[in-house]
Amino acid sequence: MHHLPNIITLLRILLVVPVVMLLLDARYAEALILFAVAGVSDGLDGFLARFFHWQSRLGSILDPLADKLLLVCAFLALGWQGLIPTPLVAVVLLRDLVIVLGALAFHLRFGRYEMSPSWLSKANTLCQILLVLTVVFAHSGLLVVPAMDTLIGALIDIVWLTTLVSGGHYVWVWGRRALQLSRQETGHE
Repeated sequence: MHHLPNIITLLRILLVVPVVMLLLDARYAEALILFAVAGVSDGLDGFLARFFHWQSRLGSILDPLADKLLLVCAFLALGWQGLIPTPLVAVVLLRDLVIVLGALAFHLRFGRYEMSPSWLSKANTLCQILLVLTVVFAHSGLLVVPAMDTLIGALIDIVWLTTLVSGGHYVWVWGRRALQLSRQETGHE
């Protein structure tokens, strides 16, 4: 049973393909349902891991990977359709690429480390999720909401800001850590 959270996370990763297919087919209401399933599964696997002490190193890697994969693929699909500006999609992808490559370089240079997301990164992820859900909801036909375009425009601006600020913050913090560790190794503290 202690593998159950990881199994749920793997199932969430498998949801990425049908979500993207639904988005590309402009079946937004159905995509919203799968987003809801993914959200519930994310909460459930986290609850099970914490409540029953079933946390694992694999789970700590798979869970954020599943979330990021779903979010990035949704951005790509919505960008492809012109529902999210292509330059914003590019900046979101570039930020994630810089973080992954930076983490890999840090790991190769200094060994294993524990990386936890900053509050800026969590705020950025929340804003990205809100943007994707708002865009998908706006095109789902489930409910007509006045001023939805204004809300989407505001969320796009917020995602621009939080993506750039959180990406810069990661570069600053991890660059300083790398510099400190390099100085410690050479005895130049």
